[in-house]
Amino acid sequence: MASKHLAWALSLALIGAAPSGTKASAPTTVPSALAGFEQDVEKIRQDWQVPGVAVVIVQGDQTLYAKGFGWRDVARRLPMTADTLMPIGSASKAFTTALMAGLVEEGKLAWDQPVQRWLPEFKLHDRVAGERLTPLDLVTHRSGLPRHDALWYNAQRSRQDLLHRLQYLEPSKDLRAAFQYNNLLFMVAGHLTERVSGQSWETHVTQRLLQPLGMRRSNFSVEQTREDADFSQPYRLAKNGEPQQVAFRALDAMNPAGGLITSANELAAWLRLHLNKGRFEGRQVLSAASISALQQAHISTGAESSPDVIERGYTPGWFSDVYRGHLRLHHGGKIDGFSAMVMWLPQAGVGLAVLTNLEGSPVRDFIARNAIDRLLKLEVRDGSARALQARVAQKSEMKKDSSQAPGVRKVGTQASHPLSAYLGDYEHPAYGTVSITERAGGLRMSLNGNGANLVHWHHDSFVGESADAAEDAVLARQRLQFLTDRDGEPGALQMALEPAVKDIVFQRKKETHLRDPAFLKKLTGTFVFDGQREFSIGLQDDALYAEMAGRPRYVLQPVRGYRFELQGLSGFSIEFKPGKDGLFNQAEVARPGSSSLATRK
Repeated sequence: MASKHLAWALSLALIGAAPSGTKASAPTTVPSALAGFEQDVEKIRQDWQVPGVAVVIVQGDQTLYAKGFGWRDVARRLPMTADTLMPIGSASKAFTTALMAGLVEEGKLAWDQPVQRWLPEFKLHDRVAGERLTPLDLVTHRSGLPRHDALWYNAQRSRQDLLHRLQYLEPSKDLRAAFQYNNLLFMVAGHLTERVSGQSWETHVTQRLLQPLGMRRSNFSVEQTREDADFSQPYRLAKNGEPQQVAFRALDAMNPAGGLITSANELAAWLRLHLNKGRFEGRQVLSAASISALQQAHISTGAESSPDVIERGYTPGWFSDVYRGHLRLHHGGKIDGFSAMVMWLPQAGVGLAVLTNLEGSPVRDFIARNAIDRLLKLEVRDGSARALQARVAQKSEMKKDSSQAPGVRKVGTQASHPLSAYLGDYEHPAYGTVSITERAGGLRMSLNGNGANLVHWHHDSFVGESADAAEDAVLARQRLQFLTDRDGEPGALQMALEPAVKDIVFQRKKETHLRDPAFLKKLTGTFVFDGQREFSIGLQDDALYAEMAGRPRYVLQPVRGYRFELQGLSGFSIEFKPGKDGLFNQAEVARPGSSSLATRK
């Protein structure tokens, strides 16, 4: 363990000492307009403990600057370069809308017609909204549906399957009433292009955009990326505040919302395309009209606290605002281990991309604004320093309330059942299955491949806790409440997986073993209770029955665990008790007002 800590100490020391020079296809000299920029980038990177940063800046139809800072692989001391491949997360959304614009150019798609014209199976919880929603609504976050990200994150589902599940998700607003960021509907937009074009979204993006732009190494595959000679490892801040390498995230079905993996240098071509009204190296890849349409905001995203930014809105695939008097289009991206920013100012004729290998890092914004301020000859404002001061103050407040509890806790309470009573699978038609399993000393929950240990909070309420920084945080600090049925047994659970709507309720599934004839046969036999009274358990037509001398035969209806109710006899049940040897030699016979323990004869 000591050697492991030493290795990390050395790695972190290397982060601070990393060289800023890299291989890059752009000019190696720093333009006079960017004097002092590199020193600022390196200071910001180190202040925020970011292993590596790559920056590209485009002016007009030329790459003005491209460089890497720090490390793309801390443990192996591999430097970050402008050619290093990294996922750009939601900055990929603009590639989906560019595809759609191309299909509109070809007369195959219309922005303002109902999605159901091309995807008749598309449905929303609000039937009328589902019938009226258009392709433009899909990609401007005005569907009325909040994020519901826990449905798709890490879930191994197809686009068609995710599309089917949308109808079971509760909206929080009316159609076109408010901006609510939604990744799922960008997935639908990608699926829509597949239906219209007859190609997979990935193939269509490659042939329509990446190949004409010379973005030859850009891709949508973690496996392909890891085979490249220059790619970055992903990092996340651990609980001790230091970067820790984590696993890559493959988005697969959600690629249209955030699955592109590319480099700073290859994004230069993407920026040039937009700055030059759809032309790239003499070829009109998209029409000038399409580029103009992609700049038009269709919904307000609300005011920003900073006076530097006004008129905030969302266009198809881009955030739009006026930054210190200049129109700006931009989109950030965050995915496991990475953060990115792609930005262009059409009137000023400049664009840039900042890619980092630390999840959720704000340095992408600080570096982007620093570069823009210099290129526009504005006073450079140190947003990083202000944010660092705010972070120190926030940490101080957190120490005052170290519990950081997710709500009020009633101390001195305990769960109403043994932990084993909560074990099982709980279903929701959209979100899928929450599995509650045993772990040493407690319970664990999992949903769509995401997991968290459960810590008792109060009564039948538990809180999710991530084991370490490498574990997905989807269920961390998530309050889970078990709900009892009319018999006082855990019959459902609920969680606030989407804060904008009511808690998501998962109903307990019937255990499959209670309908398995091979298992049910183990429960058959004669049992004695209340002294000398006997009853027999038999199996007929793959169902158990209970029979007692002088009484009618009753079919046993499975409930959960090893408990069965007597069909047609209200309040009567039999629960079989497994022994340490795995045999069921005891059963609890319950009837209104009392119960007895029966033993196999």
